[in-house]
Formats: sequence, structure tokens, C-alpha cells
Amino acid sequence: MPSLAALHLYPVKSMYRLSPPSAQVQPWGLAGDRRWMLVGADGTALTQRDEPSIGQFRPAPAADGASLTLTGPDGAVHTLAVPTRSGGAPEAEVSVFGTRFPAAEAAKETSAWLAERLPAKLGEVRLVHLDRPATSRPINPKYAAPDETVSMADGFPLLLTTTGSLDELNARIAADHPDDARKAAPLPMERFRPNLVVSGTAAWAEDGWRRIRVGGLEFRVVKPCGRCVVTTTDQESGERRGPEPLRALGRHHRFGQKLVFGQNLVPVRAAGADVLGTLSVGDPVEVLEEVPAPLPDRR
Repeated sequence: MPSLAALHLYPVKSMYRLSPPSAQVQPWGLAGDRRWMLVGADGTALTQRDEPSIGQFRPAPAADGASLTLTGPDGAVHTLAVPTRSGGAPEAEVSVFGTRFPAAEAAKETSAWLAERLPAKLGEVRLVHLDRPATSRPINPKYAAPDETVSMADGFPLLLTTTGSLDELNARIAADHPDDARKAAPLPMERFRPNLVVSGTAAWAEDGWRRIRVGGLEFRVVKPCGRCVVTTTDQESGERRGPEPLRALGRHHRFGQKLVFGQNLVPVRAAGADVLGTLSVGDPVEVLEEVPAPLPDRR
């Protein structure tokens, strides 16, 4: 039976990951996942798409949820209190892919600390916190009910990938570069920044899933994940490595204009519950509803 092989969460959007053995699931994602993000002067999210070195900052939320500690690429450490609008923090209107929503802005000292360690080309940088995830940012209504919300993730509460698909993709990459060992080297799953990694499935089986159960929790599988330049970024060094995996996805797993790897999930929620349950590495994964996996447009 398939099982949950790894859990990842990203307290600050586009910064380094945490990989706990277990995590609570909330309607808007894993607890603590992407509740913070960097924004520019106009409130637009700043991510590794804009600057790959953002991924070299390491966040560590306090166990009591009252503070966040950031460690910069230079080893410098900065700790800040979690801002909330109810506690007097300024409200910032921010956006992710054009969807605007309110958030609480961190103190200016944090902005100054970040600006010292990020390229000047980014201009003004602010750190914001999603202090009201239950109401601030609805999921695209094409894929969710009106009251279903998401954190500061790109669009959906959770992203699932499978080791079977990564093995197949790496085999394709190796076959596409028979004379270049560097380009043919297998890619780690961390390039795709998933929340849930599932093992024990055939390659691309997840493309046909529509509803799954992980441990005791159910999820709707709502949309394949189109991939971008972030997947060409070494998450350990912050360097762009291109062209893989985008070249291989374009040749072997493209649907229309989308280069697909992984599936977006929405938790099946209990009315009024802020915590739906807990996932742990090793939990069984059961496919409750599926359709034949679509065939990609190969080149």
C-alpha cells in the first residue's frame, strides 16, 4: 500500500523547509505552512522566482507560536514577535498571483535586517504574516467552496508528489543526457517543494487521483501543479541549475502549456474545525476515487 514518505512545510513562503515527522492539518494547509511571506513595495509576493537566494534563509517558529527566528545566509540571526492586526500591527494589502488579501506587517527592524541580506534589485522588502487564515484568502472558486481558504501558498492548501513519478522523471532526464553526467544527475524531491511525499505508487498514478485518504484524513485532489523556474534552483545552495527538470517535463509530462509534476490538495473539512487531525510519516495512503490518468502531450 502507498504510504506517506515525508512531510515538508515552509513557514515563510519561498524560504527553507522544515521536515517534521508529523504535522497538524488545518483547512488552509499544514499548521504553520506559508503563513509568512516577503512582499515588495506594492505588496506583491517576492519568491525564489524573483531571487533564488530567498531559499537560503532558514525560519524557525517558536513552539508557542509567539515569535519567528530567521537565520540568514551569512549566519546572522533575527527574532521577531508574530504580528497581528488585533495586536496593533499595521495592515498590509498583499497579493499572490494577482489575488489581493490583507495581512499583518512585521516591524520595520525586520525589513531592515532582510534588506541588508537581499539583493538591492528587489527594492523595498517587507515581511508579512497571515494572521486570519480562516477568512483572508479564498481558494479559486473553480476548485473549492466559497468558505474554503488557503494560506500564502501559490494557490492551494497542500501539494502532493510521489517518489514513483520522481524516479520516472529522473530516468527520463538521464536518457535525455546520455553524454553529460552533470545534466543527467538525479534531482532530489526538494526541488519541487511539496508538502506530502508519497511512496509505493506507479509513476504518474497521482494524475488520476480525485480523492485520497492519508492516515485518517481525506483530501480532494483538485488540480495538477504546473511547474516554474523554482524547480531549477538547488535548494541547498540557492543556485539556478537549469534546464532540468523543466526540459524533461516539457518533453515527457506536458499538458497543454503546463509542465506538470504533483497534485494540489484541499482537505475535506469538518464544519467549524480549525484542526482537522494529524499526519505522520508512515501513514497509509488510500485512493478513494480515481479516473484513468490523462496522457501527456509528448514532444
